[in-house]
Amino acid sequence: MIVAIKKMISIAKQEMQKDPKIIKPRVQRKRHIAKTITWRIIGSIDTWVIGYIIIKFFSDGELTNKKAIEAASYITGLELITKTIFYYFHERIWYGLNWISDNQKLRHIIKTISWRLVGAIDTILLVFIIYYYLFNTVEGASEVALSIFSIEIITKMVLYYLHERVWFTSNYGVIKLTD
Repeated sequence: MIVAIKKMISIAKQEMQKDPKIIKPRVQRKRHIAKTITWRIIGSIDTWVIGYIIIKFFSDGELTNKKAIEAASYITGLELITKTIFYYFHERIWYGLNWISDNQKLRHIIKTISWRLVGAIDTILLVFIIYYYLFNTVEGASEVALSIFSIEIITKMVLYYLHERVWFTSNYGVIKLTD
């Protein structure tokens, strides 16, 4: 996996230096804010559904449906705050990179992986915090956190990549520069 990531970064560096004649469009902050909000809606729904199912599955009947809903809702609610902030800065950092090439799909793939790493760390930490808050223990939190991570690594990467591709086709908040 690490070798594959290094190879993608190497290809990305080559792509970034390909055509200096391409002019990077100016992107307004409102675009980053709109992307943040739309992604957070998609990501939060995904987190809540997966969180609820996993928490209920690992409870072995010990947790009531109400507690599973409560735990999934707290995780999702906190993610709305933390991930909205992280995502906005992730967008700003990626905008600051001078990656201009014909191969935007590779850029979106690498951006997807980088966001997933940030998102996974956040979700895992939030699961531990919520378990401690609701159940006064972190027992079982690691199984739930790793299970959510294992499923989200697939669902969120697919959803995020599609989100990036849709926004790539949108001109909202983009000011095209002319020569």
